[in-house]
Amino acid sequence: MFKGSFPALVTPFKNGELDLDTLKKLVEWHIAEGSHGLVPVGTTGESPTLSHEEHVRVIEAVVKAAAGRIPVIAGAGSNSTEEGIDLIRGAEKAGADAALVVTPYYNKPTQRGLYAHFKAMHDACTLPIIIYNIPGRSVVDMSPETMGELAKLPRIVGVKDATGKIERVSQQRALCGRDFVQLSGEDATALGFNAHGGVGCISVTANVAPKLCAEFQEATLAGDYATALAYQDRLMPLHEAIFIEPGLAGAKYGLSQLGLCSEDVRMPLTTLLPETKAKIDAAMRHAGLVN
Repeated sequence: MFKGSFPALVTPFKNGELDLDTLKKLVEWHIAEGSHGLVPVGTTGESPTLSHEEHVRVIEAVVKAAAGRIPVIAGAGSNSTEEGIDLIRGAEKAGADAALVVTPYYNKPTQRGLYAHFKAMHDACTLPIIIYNIPGRSVVDMSPETMGELAKLPRIVGVKDATGKIERVSQQRALCGRDFVQLSGEDATALGFNAHGGVGCISVTANVAPKLCAEFQEATLAGDYATALAYQDRLMPLHEAIFIEPGLAGAKYGLSQLGLCSEDVRMPLTTLLPETKAKIDAAMRHAGLVN
């Protein structure tokens, strides 16, 4: 169910407020372009600056627009277990197909604390859960051994791995089982990730280049790494340029250049510097997205 290219959806704004009409149009566009699933209200969806009410409204809008055509994995993470439970129950009520739950950030739990947090989230709802392991943002790194223990729970079904450590895929296959869904959280290393046994990517770049990212993923899943490498060569400058400044701002700017979304972001983030925009423009031309 969870394989291929999953854009980590941006949350469009108009005059500082949710722009749900644009969001629904983005969902339609992603489906038409071949995306295999959607991930609203993750970090790329500016979840840190959304209210709980806005968080649920975005999930509801995406679920309604997708209408069961592709799966929706809703962001539902927090560094407070109680708050995380509220969010995952909200995602379940909104009709999401699964939840993406980040390792608690800032308060630096032990591996024992990580297990307790995810088990509590698991026990609080009936949604499948994808663990989001991103030590660069959360400061804690879930070990393969802890993940292996969590994988024994029936609804802990996979991981979005943004460690940048390609060997983790093989280690987690050994400890979590071959059916455990491993999705890359790093666009630039998704090629090697899938070669080690990954089955997809929750992607920032796929906001701007959904068709290319979907076709890239399909090539890797078919074992056609020569074709996948050709896509990688087209996409690599865009992977890099989008992340010169925070990736969601880069993704929104790219979408604005395609006429699909405003580049507005909520503080403390800001729109891009002119020199960053120029590099994204050049990368989009290299990928064949604009003339």
